[in-house]
Amino acid sequence: MMEGSEKRLVVVSNRLPIVIGQEEEQWTITPGSGGLVTALTPLMKSSRGMWIGWPGCGEEAPLQELFDDFGREQGYRLGAVPLSEEEVERYYQGFSNEALWPLFHGLLGFCRFSLENWQTYREVNRRFAEVVAAESPPGSDDVIWVHDYQLALVGAGLRELGADQALGFFLHIPFPSLDLYRRLPWKTEILRALLEYDLIGFQTLRYWRNFVQCVTALVPGVEVLARQRNQTLLNVGGRQVKVGHFPISIDFNEFHQEAQSRNVAEAAWYLHENLEGRQLVLGVDRLDYTKGIPERFLAFERALEKYPDLRQKVSLVQVVVPSRTLVPDYQNLKELLDQTAGRINARFAESGWMPIHYLFRSLDRTQLLAHYRTSEIALITPLRDGMNLVAKEYCAASVDHNGVLVLSEFAGAADQLGRGALLVNPYDIDGTADAIYRAFSMEPEERRRRMEQLQGQVRRNDVHRWMRRFLDTLGGRRPRD
Repeated sequence: MMEGSEKRLVVVSNRLPIVIGQEEEQWTITPGSGGLVTALTPLMKSSRGMWIGWPGCGEEAPLQELFDDFGREQGYRLGAVPLSEEEVERYYQGFSNEALWPLFHGLLGFCRFSLENWQTYREVNRRFAEVVAAESPPGSDDVIWVHDYQLALVGAGLRELGADQALGFFLHIPFPSLDLYRRLPWKTEILRALLEYDLIGFQTLRYWRNFVQCVTALVPGVEVLARQRNQTLLNVGGRQVKVGHFPISIDFNEFHQEAQSRNVAEAAWYLHENLEGRQLVLGVDRLDYTKGIPERFLAFERALEKYPDLRQKVSLVQVVVPSRTLVPDYQNLKELLDQTAGRINARFAESGWMPIHYLFRSLDRTQLLAHYRTSEIALITPLRDGMNLVAKEYCAASVDHNGVLVLSEFAGAADQLGRGALLVNPYDIDGTADAIYRAFSMEPEERRRRMEQLQGQVRRNDVHRWMRRFLDTLGGRRPRD
């Protein structure tokens, strides 16, 4: 592990782990939240590291002053990659989220392959590489860790600029099968760029195997040298590249302890007091067509049809966090959710009971944990997900061990949580309805046994273990060819 050594960690991601704001004429900078930031911050501080990414604002902000303040307070530096509005539109909204995102999630019908967007994606990735190379020149003893699908080409750009440092890449979303991936017009260029990294990490065994199958089929000269339990060693033109799966997680202890706090306990009591006498089924998702929310509504409706004794005894609380609300596909999805929830409520609602409580907004941390803690059932049913940390957060926040996790078999989390959860196929409306009723009817002892198993899995394999495994596998500087 790097901690305690002289190696500096340089993290590269699409967005910096900060929020820049302005109150009246005063600019502010605050650290972001989330599992990745929580896990990496201690190591960033101890190695006096650097985080490079787009700051999320224009040139009007006094970035250097804000970054200096951040560095003094947090103990590591920030580096900005400035992007114009057009570049954000084409590189991020365009190629990243209209080509790679739907393709990698197995939803080909949502893909839009634009040559102009691809060209901007290449240019922006090159600029990221130039900023990283300026801050971490060849010969330095840094370890460079690049994150996610928006930056797949950064490693190749760094090698062109002479980088000989250890380069790691982690993909937070799924990697598709060969049959699906080959539809991408720029498939080979992206694979060749990814093979410039020394370690490529994926969320699950399936995604890791999909990648190995793609590179051996589509990139001439790539050979498998060795297969190990969690890793494949590839020969790429006489150079060795490691590929493996590293399931990301959460800080279990932080979530579990905060869920027991007084503020969360009071918010949880108030939430259930307003919905007294029934079990709560919880869904928490960003507005996105990969999350399977319309199918979830239909499955809940089917459960009410098929099992009349659920009526007035169970309510679905669906939190949808607004996202990309100006994009037509997302506008259409919101309209569909509004209509479906309204139709189901009109059909089944009775005096004092509303089947679906549909919230289109974000929840603050206390409210989110309160919803986790008070809900007897979590309905986490994406059509495809890299991991889905909501499932793990729900388990960590179940302080009474009374929750039941109903989880899509197509979420990456199913590999780790499948034994304790009730796994469903989100396309199988009837089967998901049966799982909802089974969760509702589950005896307290089985609930406790399953949740203790789930919590043990999340506790053992937390975000800190994920980080250590990846960086230990990546190691030091790349051997010279």
